[in-house]
Amino acid sequence: MKAFRNIIKPVKHPLIYRPNRNILSAPKQRLDLSETKVTTLPSGFRVASETIPLNTATVGVWIDAGSRYENEMNNGAAHFLEHMAFKGTNKRSQWSLELEVENMGAHLNAYTSREQTVYYAKCFSSDLEPAVEILSDILLHSVYGKKEIERERGVILREMEEVEQNLQEVVFDFLHMHAFRGTSLSRTILGSEENIKSLTRDDLVGYVQKYYKGPRMVLAGAGGVEHDELVKLADKYFGIVDRGENDVLSYEAGKFSETYNLIQNEEMDTVYGCLAVEGTSWTHEDNLPMQVLNTIIGQFDRSQAAGLLTPSRLAQRISHSAGIHSYLSFTTNYKDTGLAGVYFVTEPTGLQTICEAICNEWQTLCHSVTQAEVDRAKRGLFTNMLLMLDGSTPICEDIGRQLQCYGRRITVPELEDMINAITVDTIQSVCQKYFVNKPIACTVIGHTQNWPDLDKIKSMLTY
Repeated sequence: MKAFRNIIKPVKHPLIYRPNRNILSAPKQRLDLSETKVTTLPSGFRVASETIPLNTATVGVWIDAGSRYENEMNNGAAHFLEHMAFKGTNKRSQWSLELEVENMGAHLNAYTSREQTVYYAKCFSSDLEPAVEILSDILLHSVYGKKEIERERGVILREMEEVEQNLQEVVFDFLHMHAFRGTSLSRTILGSEENIKSLTRDDLVGYVQKYYKGPRMVLAGAGGVEHDELVKLADKYFGIVDRGENDVLSYEAGKFSETYNLIQNEEMDTVYGCLAVEGTSWTHEDNLPMQVLNTIIGQFDRSQAAGLLTPSRLAQRISHSAGIHSYLSFTTNYKDTGLAGVYFVTEPTGLQTICEAICNEWQTLCHSVTQAEVDRAKRGLFTNMLLMLDGSTPICEDIGRQLQCYGRRITVPELEDMINAITVDTIQSVCQKYFVNKPIACTVIGHTQNWPDLDKIKSMLTY
């Protein structure tokens, strides 16, 4: 079980683009090409599946409920619920649940992000019904016993300690905390230590009762799954899920704020940080061009042999600079906003160099990007999107995520056409729109003295 941060690295996740229009308004003939079948039950609960000739299947429930739907008092509830789902139901103890899953030869897991909570199982196709029944039992009939809650507090606190040792996680949590300050996106997925120690059973039950509603839930399946059978199982085991008072519950808008956050730590030999701007939402028309741009900027790791040979111009700019260990271009998407930038690891002496290199690269891409660079990035993006869909589990995850983010599954031919529609002019226009003359957000942890001041950085990003 893991609290994912939604960080989208170069050439990883399928995102979509249609010039000058919202992706949800794609023409009907496009949707007919979909290999994913979708059925909506009367409660608004959706069932989506893709049949693949395998003896195994992955089935899971994607819930539109994450940390951004929390407040200061219950922040951490979604993640706490993820832990409690495996601690016993009205009909199964924790021990009997674990034994049953093990005897099936299945794998049961879950994760939480800022916008979604996911529970899924990988099993033999012949065990599809038991897997769906178990998912419904842990989601709809968990006991949330007081003893188990007290025990799990310690587990989550230890998880928090582990996260605090992962400097990349720390950097991105601080980035969200300051770039989206005053909004729910600023809060961590795990919640504060105070909340972890104080959340009650009523808090957890209240969160489930408010957000685990039909229109917010998708039962996705891939592999040896027949759609009609999955629909029957959904009706049988999730039929008690109601629509709720409102089909869509509002969320606090994620307003981006300029931030300059330096965290001085004299004990650290290495500096970790990122420089970012506001990015796109999941459904914005610039989403996919940003992914191509993200791929062009790429990544670099001095410890990897291929790092010195990467075609990225930013990598070439800093590959001979002493002290710079690595960088990673990223985009992070949410319903209404996003982040785009570069995460880096360097010696203190390399701070000014990496900052200037990033700004210079963003500036250069506004007016100087070649057809060869764009074509290479488009090929790399599309190829890796397809390679990521290798097996029932990633396909199931793709189905669940896309239905929650876009309201539908994007077909491969449609995705290919969208990528092919991106031109050199598109990339330059998007870069001008997002990376220059805009508010910035930076977080740097370690010996920060060599990091340029805010006015200097903004002057380097004036177009």
